[in-house]
Amino acid sequence: MASPLRVVVTRKLPAAVEEALASRYDVLLNRTDIGLSSDQLVQVLQQADVIVPTVTDKFHPGIFDTTGIRTKLLANVGVGVNHIALEAAKRAGIAVTNTPDVLTEDTADIAIALMLMVMRRLGEGERHLRSGAWAGLRPTFMLGRTLRGRTLGIIGYGRIGRAVARAAHAAFGMHVLYHAPRPPRIDDPATDGPAGAERVATLEELLRRSDVVSLHCPATPETRHLINASTLAMMPPHAYLVNTARGDVVDEAALTHALKERQIAGAGLDVFEFEPSVTAELKDMEHVVLLPHLGSATMETRTAMGMRALRNVDAFAAGEALPDRVV
Repeated sequence: MASPLRVVVTRKLPAAVEEALASRYDVLLNRTDIGLSSDQLVQVLQQADVIVPTVTDKFHPGIFDTTGIRTKLLANVGVGVNHIALEAAKRAGIAVTNTPDVLTEDTADIAIALMLMVMRRLGEGERHLRSGAWAGLRPTFMLGRTLRGRTLGIIGYGRIGRAVARAAHAAFGMHVLYHAPRPPRIDDPATDGPAGAERVATLEELLRRSDVVSLHCPATPETRHLINASTLAMMPPHAYLVNTARGDVVDEAALTHALKERQIAGAGLDVFEFEPSVTAELKDMEHVVLLPHLGSATMETRTAMGMRALRNVDAFAAGEALPDRVV
Protein backbone atom coordinates (compact mmCIF):
# COMPACT_ATOMS: atom_id res chain seq x y z
CA MET A 1 0.00 0.00 0.00
CA ALA A 2 1.37 3.39 -0.99
CA SER A 3 2.30 5.88 1.69
CA PRO A 4 0.07 8.97 1.97
CA LEU A 5 3.22 11.07 1.53
CA ARG A 6 2.56 13.42 -1.38
CA VAL A 7 5.50 13.51 -3.82
CA VAL A 8 5.70 15.73 -6.91
CA VAL A 9 8.25 14.89 -9.62
CA THR A 10 8.95 18.00 -11.70
CA ARG A 11 10.38 16.36 -14.86
CA LYS A 12 10.05 13.01 -16.57
CA LEU A 13 12.42 10.42 -15.07
CA PRO A 14 13.37 6.94 -16.35
CA ALA A 15 10.43 4.56 -16.14
CA ALA A 16 11.99 2.38 -13.44
CA VAL A 17 12.33 5.41 -11.15
CA GLU A 18 8.80 6.65 -11.72
CA GLU A 19 7.39 3.16 -11.16
CA ALA A 20 9.32 2.76 -7.90
CA LEU A 21 8.11 6.15 -6.64
CA ALA A 22 4.50 5.45 -7.65
CA SER A 23 4.53 2.08 -5.90
CA ARG A 24 5.48 3.67 -2.57
CA TYR A 25 3.96 7.15 -2.47
CA ASP A 26 1.11 9.35 -3.62
CA VAL A 27 2.99 10.64 -6.65
CA LEU A 28 2.22 13.32 -9.21
CA LEU A 29 4.37 12.84 -12.33
CA ASN A 30 5.09 15.35 -15.08
CA ARG A 31 3.83 13.45 -18.12
CA THR A 32 4.43 16.39 -20.49
CA ASP A 33 8.05 16.91 -19.34
CA ILE A 34 7.58 20.66 -19.64
CA GLY A 35 9.44 22.67 -17.00
CA LEU A 36 7.44 24.33 -14.25
CA SER A 37 7.11 28.11 -13.99
CA SER A 38 7.84 30.00 -10.78
CA ASP A 39 4.11 30.23 -10.06
CA GLN A 40 3.75 26.49 -10.53
CA LEU A 41 6.69 25.80 -8.22
CA VAL A 42 5.00 27.93 -5.55
CA GLN A 43 1.83 25.86 -5.94
CA VAL A 44 3.81 22.64 -5.64
CA LEU A 45 5.49 23.89 -2.46
CA GLN A 46 2.02 24.39 -1.00
CA GLN A 47 0.70 20.99 -2.09
CA ALA A 48 3.53 18.45 -1.80
CA ASP A 49 5.36 16.94 1.17
CA VAL A 50 8.34 16.14 -1.06
CA ILE A 51 9.45 17.59 -4.39
CA VAL A 52 11.85 15.73 -6.68
CA PRO A 53 13.33 18.54 -8.84
CA THR A 54 16.14 18.88 -11.37
CA VAL A 55 18.53 21.67 -12.36
CA THR A 56 15.84 23.20 -14.60
CA ASP A 57 13.69 24.11 -11.57
CA LYS A 58 14.75 27.55 -10.36
CA PHE A 59 13.98 27.77 -6.65
CA HIS A 60 15.06 31.38 -6.15
CA PRO A 61 14.78 33.02 -2.71
CA GLY A 62 11.44 34.68 -3.38
CA ILE A 63 9.74 31.36 -4.02
CA PHE A 64 10.26 30.40 -0.39
CA ASP A 65 8.56 33.58 0.85
CA THR A 66 5.15 32.15 -0.03
CA THR A 67 2.68 31.31 2.73
CA GLY A 68 1.37 27.85 3.49
CA ILE A 69 4.45 25.88 2.46
CA ARG A 70 3.85 22.16 2.97
CA THR A 71 7.07 20.80 1.47
CA LYS A 72 9.74 19.51 3.84
CA LEU A 73 12.18 17.94 1.38
CA LEU A 74 13.64 18.81 -2.02
CA ALA A 75 15.21 15.53 -3.20
CA ASN A 76 17.19 16.92 -6.12
CA VAL A 77 18.10 14.66 -9.04
CA GLY A 78 21.66 15.83 -9.68
CA VAL A 79 24.76 16.77 -7.73
CA GLY A 80 24.70 20.52 -8.29
CA VAL A 81 22.17 22.50 -6.24
CA ASN A 82 22.97 26.04 -7.39
CA HIS A 83 19.42 26.30 -8.78
CA ILE A 84 18.09 26.16 -5.21
CA ALA A 85 18.43 29.08 -2.79
CA LEU A 86 19.72 26.89 0.01
CA GLU A 87 19.59 29.40 2.85
CA ALA A 88 16.05 30.42 1.92
CA ALA A 89 15.01 26.77 1.78
CA LYS A 90 16.59 26.18 5.18
CA ARG A 91 14.74 29.15 6.68
CA ALA A 92 11.51 27.72 5.29
CA GLY A 93 12.20 24.44 7.10
CA ILE A 94 12.97 22.49 3.92
CA ALA A 95 15.80 19.98 3.70
CA VAL A 96 17.71 19.60 0.41
CA THR A 97 19.46 16.45 -0.81
CA ASN A 98 21.39 15.62 -3.97
CA THR A 99 22.69 12.53 -5.82
CA PRO A 100 26.48 12.26 -5.49
CA ASP A 101 28.77 9.43 -6.68
CA VAL A 102 26.49 7.91 -9.33
CA LEU A 103 27.22 10.23 -12.27
CA THR A 104 30.98 10.60 -12.00
CA GLU A 105 32.24 8.36 -14.79
CA ASP A 106 29.65 9.28 -17.42
CA THR A 107 30.21 13.00 -16.89
CA ALA A 108 33.96 12.48 -17.08
CA ASP A 109 33.45 10.61 -20.37
CA ILE A 110 31.67 13.63 -21.84
CA ALA A 111 34.58 15.89 -20.87
CA ILE A 112 37.02 13.58 -22.67
CA ALA A 113 34.63 13.35 -25.63
CA LEU A 114 34.49 17.14 -25.89
CA MET A 115 38.29 17.33 -25.88
CA LEU A 116 38.45 14.86 -28.73
CA MET A 117 35.63 16.49 -30.67
CA VAL A 118 37.03 20.00 -30.59
CA MET A 119 40.71 19.15 -30.93
CA ARG A 120 40.23 16.54 -33.68
CA ARG A 121 37.52 18.66 -35.37
CA LEU A 122 35.04 15.78 -35.30
CA GLY A 123 31.87 17.86 -35.18
CA GLU A 124 33.15 20.04 -37.98
CA GLY A 125 34.07 17.00 -40.05
CA GLU A 126 30.71 15.32 -39.54
CA ARG A 127 28.88 18.47 -40.63
CA HIS A 128 31.15 18.76 -43.68
CA LEU A 129 30.38 15.20 -44.77
CA ARG A 130 26.61 15.51 -44.22
CA SER A 131 26.57 18.72 -46.26
CA GLY A 132 27.81 16.80 -49.31
CA ALA A 133 30.98 18.89 -49.56
CA TRP A 134 33.47 16.09 -48.88
CA ALA A 135 35.64 15.36 -51.93
CA GLY A 136 37.71 12.54 -50.44
CA LEU A 137 40.85 12.22 -48.36
CA ARG A 138 43.53 14.85 -48.75
CA PRO A 139 46.75 14.78 -46.68
CA THR A 140 46.30 18.29 -45.32
CA PHE A 141 42.51 18.30 -45.04
CA MET A 142 40.92 19.26 -41.69
CA LEU A 143 43.99 18.60 -39.58
CA GLY A 144 43.36 18.72 -35.86
CA ARG A 145 45.50 18.41 -32.75
CA THR A 146 46.31 15.35 -30.67
CA LEU A 147 45.61 14.98 -26.95
CA ARG A 148 48.58 12.69 -26.51
CA GLY A 149 51.31 14.08 -24.29
CA ARG A 150 49.52 17.40 -23.82
CA THR A 151 49.06 19.17 -20.50
CA LEU A 152 45.55 19.06 -19.06
CA GLY A 153 44.59 21.66 -16.47
CA ILE A 154 41.67 20.71 -14.26
CA ILE A 155 39.86 23.36 -12.23
CA GLY A 156 38.10 21.63 -9.33
CA TYR A 157 39.50 18.26 -8.26
CA GLY A 158 36.48 16.47 -6.86
CA ARG A 159 35.18 13.08 -7.97
CA ILE A 160 34.53 14.09 -11.59
CA GLY A 161 37.72 16.11 -11.99
CA ARG A 162 39.81 13.19 -10.73
CA ALA A 163 37.96 10.75 -13.03
CA VAL A 164 38.81 12.98 -16.00
CA ALA A 165 42.43 13.12 -14.83
CA ARG A 166 42.64 9.31 -14.59
CA ALA A 167 41.16 8.79 -18.05
CA ALA A 168 43.25 11.49 -19.73
CA HIS A 169 46.46 10.20 -18.19
CA ALA A 170 45.77 6.51 -18.82
CA ALA A 171 44.43 6.81 -22.36
CA PHE A 172 46.45 9.72 -23.73
CA GLY A 173 49.45 10.11 -21.45
CA MET A 174 48.40 13.64 -20.58
CA HIS A 175 50.24 15.45 -17.83
CA VAL A 176 47.67 16.64 -15.30
CA LEU A 177 47.72 19.93 -13.43
CA TYR A 178 44.93 20.82 -11.04
CA HIS A 179 43.85 23.83 -9.04
CA ALA A 180 41.52 23.50 -6.06
CA PRO A 181 41.01 25.53 -2.88
CA ARG A 182 41.95 22.54 -0.72
CA PRO A 183 43.44 19.06 -1.14
CA PRO A 184 40.80 16.55 -2.28
CA ARG A 185 39.15 14.26 0.25
CA ILE A 186 39.76 10.70 -0.93
CA ASP A 187 37.38 8.18 0.62
CA ASP A 188 38.40 5.38 -1.76
CA PRO A 189 41.95 5.14 -3.20
CA ALA A 190 40.43 3.95 -6.49
CA THR A 191 38.91 7.41 -6.93
CA ASP A 192 42.20 9.27 -6.58
CA GLY A 193 43.78 11.05 -9.52
CA PRO A 194 46.90 9.77 -11.33
CA ALA A 195 50.04 9.61 -9.26
CA GLY A 196 51.80 12.27 -11.27
CA ALA A 197 49.06 14.89 -11.04
CA GLU A 198 50.50 18.24 -9.95
CA ARG A 199 48.61 20.67 -7.77
CA VAL A 200 49.35 24.28 -8.73
CA ALA A 201 49.00 27.16 -6.34
CA THR A 202 47.21 29.65 -8.56
CA LEU A 203 44.61 29.67 -11.29
CA GLU A 204 46.90 31.86 -13.39
CA GLU A 205 49.68 29.25 -13.33
CA LEU A 206 47.27 26.50 -14.41
CA LEU A 207 45.85 28.56 -17.27
CA ARG A 208 49.26 29.61 -18.57
CA ARG A 209 50.68 26.06 -18.53
CA SER A 210 47.71 24.08 -19.91
CA ASP A 211 46.98 22.97 -23.46
CA VAL A 212 43.45 22.00 -22.42
CA VAL A 213 41.53 23.47 -19.47
CA SER A 214 38.61 21.40 -18.14
CA LEU A 215 36.17 22.87 -15.61
CA HIS A 216 34.88 20.71 -12.75
CA CYS A 217 34.24 23.18 -9.94
CA PRO A 218 30.82 23.73 -8.34
CA ALA A 219 28.74 26.78 -9.15
CA THR A 220 29.02 29.14 -6.19
CA PRO A 221 29.12 32.93 -5.82
CA GLU A 222 32.92 32.60 -5.71
CA THR A 223 33.16 30.62 -8.97
CA ARG A 224 30.64 32.65 -10.98
CA HIS A 225 32.48 33.97 -14.06
CA LEU A 226 35.71 32.38 -12.85
CA ILE A 227 36.50 32.15 -16.53
CA ASN A 228 36.21 35.71 -17.82
CA ALA A 229 38.01 38.11 -20.13
CA SER A 230 40.99 38.39 -17.77
CA THR A 231 41.43 34.68 -17.15
CA LEU A 232 40.86 33.77 -20.81
CA ALA A 233 43.70 36.14 -21.66
CA MET A 234 45.99 34.01 -19.49
CA MET A 235 45.47 30.94 -21.72
CA PRO A 236 47.90 30.40 -24.61
CA PRO A 237 46.44 30.84 -28.12
CA HIS A 238 46.72 27.10 -28.86
CA ALA A 239 44.70 26.09 -25.76
CA TYR A 240 41.15 24.73 -25.56
CA LEU A 241 38.48 25.20 -22.90
CA VAL A 242 36.04 22.43 -21.89
CA ASN A 243 33.09 22.97 -19.56
CA THR A 244 30.96 20.15 -18.15
CA ALA A 245 30.51 21.85 -14.75
CA ARG A 246 27.97 24.68 -14.66
CA GLY A 247 27.31 27.36 -17.25
CA ASP A 248 27.74 30.40 -15.05
CA VAL A 249 31.30 29.44 -14.16
CA VAL A 250 32.07 30.95 -17.57
CA ASP A 251 31.28 34.49 -18.68
CA GLU A 252 29.73 33.40 -21.97
CA ALA A 253 30.02 36.82 -23.58
CA ALA A 254 33.72 36.98 -22.78
CA LEU A 255 34.27 33.45 -24.07
CA THR A 256 32.40 34.25 -27.28
CA HIS A 257 34.63 37.28 -27.83
CA ALA A 258 37.80 35.30 -27.12
CA LEU A 259 36.79 32.59 -29.58
CA LYS A 260 35.75 35.11 -32.21
CA GLU A 261 39.12 36.83 -31.92
CA ARG A 262 40.96 33.47 -31.84
CA GLN A 263 42.49 34.29 -28.46
CA ILE A 264 42.12 30.58 -27.72
CA ALA A 265 41.96 27.68 -30.17
CA GLY A 266 38.49 26.38 -29.37
CA ALA A 267 35.97 25.23 -26.79
CA GLY A 268 33.80 22.23 -25.96
CA LEU A 269 30.69 23.13 -23.95
CA ASP A 270 28.03 20.92 -22.38
CA VAL A 271 26.58 23.65 -20.16
CA PHE A 272 25.70 27.29 -20.76
CA GLU A 273 25.28 30.43 -18.74
CA PHE A 274 21.65 31.03 -19.73
CA GLU A 275 20.61 27.46 -20.48
CA PRO A 276 18.70 26.45 -22.55
CA SER A 277 19.53 29.66 -24.43
CA VAL A 278 22.92 29.64 -26.12
CA THR A 279 24.74 32.66 -27.50
CA ALA A 280 23.90 32.77 -31.22
CA GLU A 281 27.48 33.49 -32.30
CA LEU A 282 28.71 30.30 -30.65
CA LYS A 283 26.40 28.25 -32.87
CA ASP A 284 28.07 29.68 -35.96
CA MET A 285 31.65 28.90 -34.90
CA GLU A 286 33.27 25.77 -36.33
CA HIS A 287 35.94 25.65 -33.62
CA VAL A 288 33.31 25.21 -30.90
CA VAL A 289 31.51 21.98 -29.96
CA LEU A 290 28.12 22.42 -28.28
CA LEU A 291 26.21 19.67 -26.48
CA PRO A 292 22.76 19.97 -24.82
CA HIS A 293 23.79 19.19 -21.21
CA LEU A 294 24.44 15.48 -21.81
CA GLY A 295 27.01 14.97 -19.03
CA SER A 296 25.09 12.30 -17.11
CA ALA A 297 22.73 11.35 -19.95
CA THR A 298 22.91 7.58 -20.08
CA MET A 299 19.98 5.37 -19.16
CA GLU A 300 22.09 3.70 -16.50
CA THR A 301 23.23 6.88 -14.80
CA ARG A 302 19.95 8.80 -14.99
CA THR A 303 18.21 5.75 -13.49
CA ALA A 304 20.84 5.55 -10.75
CA MET A 305 20.39 9.27 -10.03
CA GLY A 306 16.64 8.84 -9.71
CA MET A 307 17.06 5.87 -7.42
CA ARG A 308 19.51 7.83 -5.27
CA ALA A 309 16.92 10.59 -4.93
CA LEU A 310 14.36 7.92 -4.03
CA ARG A 311 16.67 6.68 -1.28
CA ASN A 312 16.51 10.12 0.28
CA VAL A 313 12.71 10.21 -0.05
CA ASP A 314 12.53 6.79 1.64
CA ALA A 315 14.73 7.98 4.50
CA PHE A 316 12.56 11.07 4.95
CA ALA A 317 9.38 8.98 4.97
CA ALA A 318 10.89 6.68 7.60
CA GLY A 319 12.03 9.56 9.80
CA GLU A 320 15.68 8.60 9.29
CA ALA A 321 18.77 10.71 8.63
CA LEU A 322 18.94 11.82 4.99
CA PRO A 323 21.88 10.05 3.30
CA ASP A 324 22.77 12.89 0.93
CA ARG A 325 21.69 15.96 2.87
CA VAL A 326 23.06 19.31 1.62
CA VAL A 327 21.09 21.50 4.07
